[in-house]
Amino acid sequence: MSRSTRLVPVIVASPLFLQNLDSSVMATALPSIAQSLAVPVLHLNLAITAYLLSLAVFLPLSGWLADRYGAKRVFCAAIALFALASALCASATGLPSMVAFRILQGLGGAMMVPVGRLILLRAIPSGEMVSAMVWFTVPPVLGRMVGPLVGGAIVTITTWHWIFLVNIPFGLLAIAMAWAYIPDESGPARVPVHFDGWGFLLMAAGLGLLMTAIETAGKAMAPVWLSVLAAGTGIACLLAYHRHSRSMAHPLIDLGILRWRTFRTNVLGAAPLRVAIGAMPFLLPLLFQLGFGMSPLQSGLLTMASAVGALATRLVMKRAIIDFGFRRLLLGACGVTGLSYMGYSLWGPDTPHLVVFAALMVGGLVSSLCMVALGTLGFSEIPKPRMSHATALSTMLQQLSVSFGVVLGASLLGAVSWWHGGDGHHLQSRDFMPVFVIVGLLTLLSLLSFRRLPANAGADMREAAGG
Repeated sequence: MSRSTRLVPVIVASPLFLQNLDSSVMATALPSIAQSLAVPVLHLNLAITAYLLSLAVFLPLSGWLADRYGAKRVFCAAIALFALASALCASATGLPSMVAFRILQGLGGAMMVPVGRLILLRAIPSGEMVSAMVWFTVPPVLGRMVGPLVGGAIVTITTWHWIFLVNIPFGLLAIAMAWAYIPDESGPARVPVHFDGWGFLLMAAGLGLLMTAIETAGKAMAPVWLSVLAAGTGIACLLAYHRHSRSMAHPLIDLGILRWRTFRTNVLGAAPLRVAIGAMPFLLPLLFQLGFGMSPLQSGLLTMASAVGALATRLVMKRAIIDFGFRRLLLGACGVTGLSYMGYSLWGPDTPHLVVFAALMVGGLVSSLCMVALGTLGFSEIPKPRMSHATALSTMLQQLSVSFGVVLGASLLGAVSWWHGGDGHHLQSRDFMPVFVIVGLLTLLSLLSFRRLPANAGADMREAAGG
């Protein structure tokens, strides 16, 4: 790969680094922020939820804006907006202003990730896509790895304001690199006939209500009936959008792209796997701190093993694709991921930390192999003019899957604690064991979809990787 081809995946993945860093650092600093703003710490969950809701509502716009104004321009503008909103968050003097600025930050985040992936898919030749997707995973993994440590250091050494201010230099660097190394788009402009305003309202309402239901479920933030009503109304809006889009020549998001098998496998068939992966960052710190009595620092150092394993994907991915092909790799890596998650149920407070670290590294490696293979294969059949629809839709469904994983993990923990005679709040190590088994079994459901892939799926990219 040329120097610019190596740089493009890293540059367009920089928003994922910013998002992962921001979310993990934010969670670490919540008590300090709550004390400074003089609000209960649980009320600050609104600041996290507001960001996720804004992300869901504005994600459908990303593809249309990229086609209308150019992916490179929208990408740089989105990073600038994210950095500006970060600075405003640092200046917040109360909960209302913090929530408002987090909504603005979510608008920038909604544009950054799908448009960055769109740039990658349009700029990189298919023969180099395997290597490019491996490089694409490096920045987000680094964000997950250093986030808890950076958050703890910032809150310990200085004030919470710097958890937001640190995004500004990273954002400026990402903009400068994008402007210098991302190629300008060539060819005829991909401008939709008009903006599908009614479609946007239906999809934004559907995604927003569904995310609201997911975020409030089991958290005593709203009555159960209200969460159920929000979920039902959100699903109804999305079904209405489906009917609406079929009658439009240029819908906001063309759901017809789901007819390509590899893309459908990526966004729907892999949903159980993504739900399980989304549950792990929630379950593991609670197990280590509440179940095993570890300190936050010990827990952070252990959970970092998953990110280390994911980072090692860069060393083995290309050879794995060449030796096994996409279908066999997905079947094997997904199977080992499910068994790894079930294996976590065997740990106890006396399990050596080295054993735990090694097991988490393996789990991080095989789950990352699945994600990179899916991200490479899933877009291989999509025509380039429709890539903007594919990146927006896949990002939306992935966000829903990960959020549902957190809710599923919390709900299962509460149910098992109640089954053991607890109250669902004071968790013990035994409460976690059945949850890991269930999540591991859930992962294996994706094997049903992976089995339906043709044996030669992604053969062109496999041959190019071998050449």
